Amino acid sequence: MSLEATDLTPDLEILDAFLMSEGVPDSTLTLSELDGFLTGVAVGPELVMPAEWLPLVWGGAEPPFADELEAQKVLGAIMNRYNTILRGLGARVLDPIFLETETGEIIASDWAEGFVMAVSLRYAAWDRLLSSETDGHLLTPLLALCADEDGERLVELPAEIVEELFANADQFVPETVLRIHAFWRNANPRSGMPKTGRNEACPCGSGRKFKKCCGAH
Repeated sequence: MSLEATDLTPDLEILDAFLMSEGVPDSTLTLSELDGFLTGVAVGPELVMPAEWLPLVWGGAEPPFADELEAQKVLGAIMNRYNTILRGLGARVLDPIFLETETGEIIASDWAEGFVMAVSLRYAAWDRLLSSETDGHLLTPLLALCADEDGERLVELPAEIVEELFANADQFVPETVLRIHAFWRNANPRSGMPKTGRNEACPCGSGRKFKKCCGAH
């Protein structure tokens, strides 16, 4: 399969190549999974700092960066994508990175599983949405795209509805996420990730200044 987005920015192309390269931990997220994960972190009810979620990108293992320059490029690309998603949510625009088969079929399950992975970081906080009488259904279509380790769907829906969700994921996923964002904005307004000064410690947790780490361009 190839990535659906054919107009990836140069830094996303670098990120995709690294995530798919030999030597990275087997548990490393793909670009589509990472995009869903970053979106879930960005849209969630509580601010989760990169120092907490970034290690999960590699499954808790150490990424095999060739040198500091490669680390800067890869980590910078991740943070740039995260901030792009935050800006998009503010403007009510979302452009998920899905996988696409050679025949043009959109595969959204990887993206959805990344999103649900982010939900698990603050599951107790997300319960406010899940228990909502008016909006508790919003996560259902995303969960329907996901499967457990045995291949079983996380939620049971009629087969025809699941087929429709898979066929129209490129339309309903952005709409669903924006509705989730609106729910949290109304229930618990927050400004998103605070901007980091170039001379401040990088939020990725490296210990270096932001300008010499993820802020290096």
